[in-house]
Amino acid sequence: QVQLVESGGGLMQAGGSLRLSCAASGSISRRRTMGWYRQAPGKQREVVATISSGGTTNYADSVKGRFTISRDYVKNTVYLQMNSLKPEDSAVYYCNAHHPDLSQQDDVWGQGTQVTVSA
Repeated sequence: QVQLVESGGGLMQAGGSLRLSCAASGSISRRRTMGWYRQAPGKQREVVATISSGGTTNYADSVKGRFTISRDYVKNTVYLQMNSLKPEDSAVYYCNAHHPDLSQQDDVWGQGTQVTVSA
């Protein structure tokens, strides 16, 4: 069974940087699109960035130019480099693995890691 474990969250001042990691344990298909989502208190979960098996990346408009998603197939890990952090980036960040041949109900989620950005 595939599990995703996030790490790297924490407290940072505005303008600072953090790097989140998402390590996949078990057998995870390289065909899966990996993504980072976030959810702030009182708000719906939203997509932050995704990276396909071929390396195509997509970003939410709010993070373009500041965040970078990448994946290491050898380490089975996905990263989210977050620069120029803003207080509105504060949220619980979740890692997601989506297989193109399966429904969203079959997605794998991590447990989340808290990111707090102070003004």
